[in-house]
Amino acid sequence: MAMTGKFNRPALVCNSQSGSHDETILEQIIETCRELGAPLAATFTLPDNEIPDATELKLQRIDLLLVWTGDGTINAAATKAAGWDGAILPLPGGTLNLLSKALHGDRPVPEILADALQGKGRRRPIPTIRSDAGEAFITVVAGPATQWAEVRETMRQDGLIEASRAAPDALDTMMNAPGVRIAGHGQAYPAVILTPTSGGIRADGILTDGTGDVLRHGLAWLGGDFRDGPSEEIAMGETIILESDAAISLEYDGELGEVRSPARFGLGASAVDFLATA
Repeated sequence: MAMTGKFNRPALVCNSQSGSHDETILEQIIETCRELGAPLAATFTLPDNEIPDATELKLQRIDLLLVWTGDGTINAAATKAAGWDGAILPLPGGTLNLLSKALHGDRPVPEILADALQGKGRRRPIPTIRSDAGEAFITVVAGPATQWAEVRETMRQDGLIEASRAAPDALDTMMNAPGVRIAGHGQAYPAVILTPTSGGIRADGILTDGTGDVLRHGLAWLGGDFRDGPSEEIAMGETIILESDAAISLEYDGELGEVRSPARFGLGASAVDFLATA
């Protein structure tokens, strides 16, 4: 966890189409970099520009990549930057900002950025979760309850009325579809949440004892953070194996996917350094 020197050539990844894109914060980012003597060397604005890969970052001599977007884009940026010797600084620019909170606490963008540029950050690889479905830097949710993520997307794109049409299906799936178990533990859950930590992968099962719990989960998911619903810690380990009587639906850092049962999840480390300021 070495303290860093100063960064001279930061670049920014942002998404102009994102719901949380705010021109005022964008101006603050540009201004903070300029004030601290490290003006932005490049800006990659999605969806018009591509996320830069390691070759592009080396070519432009970028030493710090500011990723001011949601969790899914942070995953894509970190994956593409593998093999580059700079550091990634996630800034809160999405719905959940789970990784940004873990690395910086719940602080405003200019404050985090100023600390980073003044050499007050610590750079290190972060723990990740690896499986056949890919690598997660923030969180994996597995099980039928991930259908709530689709309801959330519908709400984002088509509004509340369309989302309320999709919600009964999500409720039904959550209550009645085959749940997910951790190998060696008997109980099945509508969803298991996997979080990478330096000590291992933490597995939490979400609890749905009554209709009230189910609705609380639905609302927590629509609000963006499924962890706001009732849950219990089931296990902690270097490897977690999930089993189900059906294919296992996944939400990987906000992206949806599916994997066959049994599915193995192992603790990994990011191939690129992240900068923490907390």
